Amino acid sequence: MGFFDRLRGGLKKTQVVLVRGIDDVMARHDRIDEDFYDDLEEIMIKGDVGVHTTEEILDELRDIVSERRIKNPSDCGDVLIELIRDRMKTCEADYAFENEKSAVLVIGVNGAGKTTSVGKLASIYKNRKKKVIMAAADTYRAAANEQLAEWAKRAGVQLISGQDGADPGSVVYDAIAASKARDADILLIDTAGRLHNKKNLMNELHKLYRILEKEYPEARRETLLVLDGTTGQNALIQAKEFSEVADVTGIILTKLDGTPKGGIAVAIQSELGIPIKYIGVGESVEDMQKFNADEFVDALFEPTYKNK
Repeated sequence: MGFFDRLRGGLKKTQVVLVRGIDDVMARHDRIDEDFYDDLEEIMIKGDVGVHTTEEILDELRDIVSERRIKNPSDCGDVLIELIRDRMKTCEADYAFENEKSAVLVIGVNGAGKTTSVGKLASIYKNRKKKVIMAAADTYRAAANEQLAEWAKRAGVQLISGQDGADPGSVVYDAIAASKARDADILLIDTAGRLHNKKNLMNELHKLYRILEKEYPEARRETLLVLDGTTGQNALIQAKEFSEVADVTGIILTKLDGTPKGGIAVAIQSELGIPIKYIGVGESVEDMQKFNADEFVDALFEPTYKNK
């Protein structure tokens, strides 16, 4: 099964809540009026697209309906799909760091899939013939080191780690030295699971930034925030909080397999202006891929009412 099929399968519950709900609204209304827009709004918010994003999309839909003189509600389907697609686009520049000497910090709360995502990225980059170093800077959770050690062995990359409870800064310092010595292409840094309201842990993150700026200025710095797709609007709240204290350059959206809250992908990119760069729909390396807006929207909408 290819990634598109796995993605489509993973989004089935989202289709039930969001896409079939939209389909039902279009089928129940025989004209485009405020009741029609109100019903669409209710379904999209229930589907975790978010209040702000939903309002923006429906305002644009109103303009297009007026401009094109659309009369039949069912004719709004493809328009709505394209409005959603446009909000989720990424571009090649979003992935420029993959082809430069880079230091990639991976941040997020406990349980979002952060350490697993670091391991998967290491495998992905190694398969592209990149020299990869992993840094186990999550020194507070013993299982994190064990997980990364397994991923490092599987991917065939070097792991720099310290003792449990060691200073994360010292691990990053050693990892930078190893990256310089091996002329690594990408340094992947797993950080401690941070709750967005823990000031001391955020201060620690800034310490890691300072070390990178001082010791590894030649490396492009990328900060990827891992969000659990099953948490819906909580993921959006986390993204907002983290973006206030960290220079978040991209999102890794995990656990999209089997969640009814996949609409959050639309809200995150639209409301924060931070691109989703990778998505995960399972546990294996093949289950995490670069985010592709066209594939995501097609996987979500095509099995239901598009092109009926």
